Amino acid sequence: MAAAFAAAPATLKIGIGTFSYHGLSMEAMIVQLRALRVQEVEMSRGEFMLLSHPGEERFRAARALFDKAGIRCVSYYAATIHDEHELDLAIRFAKLLGAGNITGDATGGPLLKRIDASCTHAGLTFGIHNHYFKTKFAYESPADVLRALAGLSQTVGATVDVGQFASCGYDTVDAVRKLGPYLKLVHLKDIAAAGAEDNVPLGQGIAKIPEVMQELHKLNFGGLVAIEYEKEGPVEEDLRQEVAFARKLA
Repeated sequence: MAAAFAAAPATLKIGIGTFSYHGLSMEAMIVQLRALRVQEVEMSRGEFMLLSHPGEERFRAARALFDKAGIRCVSYYAATIHDEHELDLAIRFAKLLGAGNITGDATGGPLLKRIDASCTHAGLTFGIHNHYFKTKFAYESPADVLRALAGLSQTVGATVDVGQFASCGYDTVDAVRKLGPYLKLVHLKDIAAAGAEDNVPLGQGIAKIPEVMQELHKLNFGGLVAIEYEKEGPVEEDLRQEVAFARKLA
């Protein structure tokens, strides 16, 4: 059960899920990341997801911007992988970004086994992402994710989105604890109430952010804790406050 753990890290690694800045250009986003001294990110902007059918040049250009700014893209959020062709693309795109992990989900057990084999061969890990939808989703509970991981290698684990678990009505601390041995990445997000996806600043919702961070410390989690803030309109000041809040708990 390989997970992104380190030997008692002094602080948790706080980064950003780049979807948070989806309203900005890549260049404007880089300015914000540098101002916040963010050194690691997950690429999760919509134009990079498989569903947007991006070309390789988009990834090469992003990598050049990140490298120039001294920012490391540690994970690529592919979203849903439907077939082996999309799996091949996800691996290629992750490598172009220099990422060591892919976050997403698959449409069935057999495909998860192919993801396991292909990512292992490519030297990457894969984190199954839980999500809230108004209709039943295959990976909406900790138990759903654990069932999906059964029989897979250490390559495949969990990218735990605490906000999405809160939206689905699950206890976030319990979810982190149960999936702790499998953690590849954490999406740090707060939610106003269960049954919806109304994002609020960290610490102002129901996701138990301070307790989640305490649990990550207990687990000696050494992977990226990526702040996600899914709001329309200007988010720069909100994210500045969120980064400061998370760093105090790190």
